[in-house]
Amino acid sequence: MSGTPEGPTPGTGTVPDASPPEVTHRDHPGTGLSELRDYRAAFASAALPMAVVDRRGRIVRANDALGGLIGADPASLAGRLAADLAGLGPDTPARRSYTEVLRGTRPRFRCARQLKHADGRPLWAEVTVVPMGDTAADTDRVLLSVTDVSDRRELRERLHHLRTHDPVTRLPNRTLFLERLSAALETPPPDGSSHRQSRIGLCYLDVDGFKAVNDTLGHQTGDRLLAAVAGRLTDCAEAEGHRTGGHLVARLGGDEFAILVEDSSGTPQLTGLAHSVLTALQRPFEVSGHRLSVSASIGVVERPSAGTSATALMQAADTTLYWAKEDGRARWTLFDPERNAHRMTRQALSSTLRPAVERGEFTLEYQPLVGMADEVVRGVEALVRWNHPRFGLLAPSRFVPIAEEDGTIVQLGRWVLRAACLQARRWQLEHPDETALFISVNVAVRQLLDSDLVADVAAILAETGLEPRLLQLELTESAVMGSSGRPLQVLHALSDMGVRIAIDDFGTGYSNLAYLSRLPVSVLKLDGSFVRGFRYEDGAHPSPADETIVEAMVQLAHRLGLTVTAECVETSGQAERLRRIGCDTGQGWLYSRAVAPERIAELIGTRTPEG
Repeated sequence: MSGTPEGPTPGTGTVPDASPPEVTHRDHPGTGLSELRDYRAAFASAALPMAVVDRRGRIVRANDALGGLIGADPASLAGRLAADLAGLGPDTPARRSYTEVLRGTRPRFRCARQLKHADGRPLWAEVTVVPMGDTAADTDRVLLSVTDVSDRRELRERLHHLRTHDPVTRLPNRTLFLERLSAALETPPPDGSSHRQSRIGLCYLDVDGFKAVNDTLGHQTGDRLLAAVAGRLTDCAEAEGHRTGGHLVARLGGDEFAILVEDSSGTPQLTGLAHSVLTALQRPFEVSGHRLSVSASIGVVERPSAGTSATALMQAADTTLYWAKEDGRARWTLFDPERNAHRMTRQALSSTLRPAVERGEFTLEYQPLVGMADEVVRGVEALVRWNHPRFGLLAPSRFVPIAEEDGTIVQLGRWVLRAACLQARRWQLEHPDETALFISVNVAVRQLLDSDLVADVAAILAETGLEPRLLQLELTESAVMGSSGRPLQVLHALSDMGVRIAIDDFGTGYSNLAYLSRLPVSVLKLDGSFVRGFRYEDGAHPSPADETIVEAMVQLAHRLGLTVTAECVETSGQAERLRRIGCDTGQGWLYSRAVAPERIAELIGTRTPEG
């Protein structure tokens, strides 16, 4: 028997004989009439809804269960197109697969379809079509069976809803939010404009002060507050997004929420939405008999859809939310690529700082400390630089704060101290006839607290052969003033060893001169702001007040037996006035910038040029 059905193609045309064909003994050779009657009886009384379909796709016979499922008389179904009954629309993959079963080229077809009951209500069914013979090509009939899966599908939808929605606020949760975000980035805008031109926006927020509510009033009150917050966020999103079909509001976890704006019109739309949210949340909440006031910190991100990803957008939003908190909370902050680049650079430096010390990526430059009276180099300050393989030569301000935060400053400081002492000793040996230069090295507070600085200094001095009197350790005023306990013991031990202690940037911190007399300090380094303040802002007239302050500090320091170094000396006029005041040494661009050790060797025993 040919696999190609005679007559009209299934789903098209009409049937010449309107009367439904009967299943006869000739249709099934070898089958007895009694057996055939048994088959028909079993078919008619089966609980599974079924229909016999011919190769043209017409229903030959339907059983009572099928009629009951769709609310129709089984006899009235004979002659109807089975594809229409099963909801198989034309030109669909499902329709093509079904047609292949009719033609005998496919052994089975199964799909899930939404059918319609005679009373109009929908029902979901699983439709299966199989040949009635032993093989797909040896019969001109197929069996269509229909299983009602509405309850199963409803359960699955309920489970999906539970999986994708927050039980407290009933908002979409993080799972559904990320699904929607990913879909929005992959789907072209509905108005037919280019996906490359479409934009997307996100307001990512958390509730300021929510933890205090949870801790003091309990989680039940906290949950009710979150539900109330969700309601106001939804109102804001609906009021702002009614023109574009609404925005997705989701609870991402804890007190974090997000509002997704698909097909954004630009940054003003997002910042306007963020402002509306702040205003709405600033109104007090009446929750469980309590009048609660909260606010929100909001990170706002808006960008073209093309070239971004869900991960990148969420990272930017999370970063911007952190900025909003860092900037003072109860505000929205817009994503700033430049600020983010600085943060990324900081993260990159932080992650590579410790290995960089081990790889020897640091180097030292030296800035002369010059006697004010004779302009002869007396010592040098060691300044560390990082030869970063990606960012080039970095000044201390770029990485020292990071090193102090993560503790790498202890390891780095030990390396700087050893390298500086080695260089000072080398200069001393290379210029035996000249007065030896002292070396000044900066020490961080964490080195006083987290390392055995006294032992490190003693070991390095012994290793390099440098005399303790030629080593000066600089600490900031805020680090030294108020020192007690272990830090103060460390300073006294270093001073007793013969090492000089200098207070850097003096005059910008506590300026506790009475306490200064009780510290083992040898040198004050006046902050550069005092020297720069020798003139008014117009740069043309001297400022007698600043000069008077500097003169008073110099005289007091001398009476306490301390020497004074002025930082940031840049002009010969400043140098002359500092000499007149009685300042001991100066440091600044007037004499030299920080230079390589070879250049310092050329300056030993000579007067530094001014200007």
